[in-house]
Amino acid sequence: MSVKHGIKTLGIVGASGQMGNGIAYVAATRAKVPRILLLDQSQAQLDKGLKFFDSLLAKDVSKNKLSQSDADEARASLHPVADGLASLGSGQELTPDMVIEAATENLSIKQKIFSQLATQLPLETILATNTSSISVSKIAASAVSQNAAPGSKEVWDGPKRALGLHFFNPVPVMKLVELIPGLQTSQDVVDRATAFAAACGKTITRSADTPGFVSNRLLVPFINEAIIALETGVATKEDIDTTLKLGMNHPMGPLQLSDFIGNDTVYYIAETLHRETGDSKYRPSVLLGRMVDAGWLGKKSGKGFYEYPPK
Repeated sequence: MSVKHGIKTLGIVGASGQMGNGIAYVAATRAKVPRILLLDQSQAQLDKGLKFFDSLLAKDVSKNKLSQSDADEARASLHPVADGLASLGSGQELTPDMVIEAATENLSIKQKIFSQLATQLPLETILATNTSSISVSKIAASAVSQNAAPGSKEVWDGPKRALGLHFFNPVPVMKLVELIPGLQTSQDVVDRATAFAAACGKTITRSADTPGFVSNRLLVPFINEAIIALETGVATKEDIDTTLKLGMNHPMGPLQLSDFIGNDTVYYIAETLHRETGDSKYRPSVLLGRMVDAGWLGKKSGKGFYEYPPK
């Protein structure tokens, strides 16, 4: 199959998570990538992700957003890889043109993944991270083969193929991708990744590799200030959210939005902004930290600022 964006095989690390699953969905249904490798740690996680993928297909078919033949084609493009990264690069069918990492927002985990990807895959493979706040240049620096000799061409060229592709949740609905080149990223990789994101039906904005990029540098302090307003008794959670929804025409209030993003994710991004800028205005709310300690992570845990009973 000919694809204008040039990505014939795509790998997604953390494919069973909400972000990874959503990226797989737009890659299959819109960019029409012929082969998508779903990489995760266990068959049980992959099965859960595939079930969710099937539910998205059925929903779009029922709403006439997708034909049954297109849905069948998209489903056929998925290839679960239950051993995670272990077999990646072991043959042509397991050597993707691009890998998108959608693992948890943790620098050491991402560095380990990028080091392994760089060791197992050729220099032509684009390595993209879906990070929402961590330095892309720092992640890219780990995209060096463990077998590379010090000072070799691989040490210089490996990080050139890495960049940030920040999709937004829920991926099939949200229209934006934030593209973040690292200091090392080559223009060719930027161009190829831009073509892929556009084929996924996204509008692409570009940000410098600065803490939080554009989106979370603006959004997270806004959410955090709403939590501080709740913490200090300025208003109830309902009044805070209603004020922003009706007074500023926001689709949901900041506390509800924090629940949807994940209160742990909001906390970690605020910590990153605070640590890397040294600016106290980014300090995460004490209440937000306590909620993370309590496991009140929002919609995904069933309880956050609001409660989300199981369906």
